Amino acid sequence: MKHFFPLLVMLFFIGEAVAQEQQQREPIQTDRPDQTETPALVPTGMFQMENGFLYQKENDDENSLVTPTILAKYGVNENFELRLIVEYNTIESGDQKTSGFNPVLIGTKIKMCDEKGIVPKTSFIGHLLLPKFASEDFKADYYAAEFRFVMQHTLAENLSLSYNLGAEWDGITPDATFIYTLATGFTFTDKLGGYAELFGFAPQNDTANHSFDGGFTYLLSNDMMVDLSGGVGLTDNAPDYFVSCGFSFRI
Repeated sequence: MKHFFPLLVMLFFIGEAVAQEQQQREPIQTDRPDQTETPALVPTGMFQMENGFLYQKENDDENSLVTPTILAKYGVNENFELRLIVEYNTIESGDQKTSGFNPVLIGTKIKMCDEKGIVPKTSFIGHLLLPKFASEDFKADYYAAEFRFVMQHTLAENLSLSYNLGAEWDGITPDATFIYTLATGFTFTDKLGGYAELFGFAPQNDTANHSFDGGFTYLLSNDMMVDLSGGVGLTDNAPDYFVSCGFSFRI
């Protein structure tokens, strides 16, 4: 017992120190569950994982299940983070079912400017698709890029407006797909948040599709968050609907 008591005391003080450090940090900010990425970066020296599940009904004959979808991030400094995206995809089309890993994406988020007046808080996100780092049925032919500028305005203490503009390539065709998102974020309590969002994809040589979604986030602690969201297609060529849930943490 005489050795056990000092150990308990030490663990208590370690726990108190960790709790105080966590309280001093800003609550975790994630790029999920919406399509609109946040301009916020992972704090310097911290590792963050955003994990999720996504079910999407494309049409009467096709649906897809992405589980897990993983975004891993590391804060290099206050202006720069490293990013890695890994997704396991299952597509059912008629009687056919195909499963495997999508091509891995590596990239970065770079802080551009803080919010000042009408100038939004802005960051740049860029990824490189690695065509052969994928399951056989999901490999691409070429290296490909995707990028977006991510911006955010504070409208009120509990209200924000965020939007993204960018483009991506699939590594199969040379055509770009342009991206836009527009989201309103709400803070209901210190732990509960929500959003409503409009987003779309405009292929270079095809008709654009548009969707609407919304969801909720809940802070388990300053370093852990869960989310739930869903959306519907607004145009005939958009997915019929989708639902998603996730768990994010940082250490």
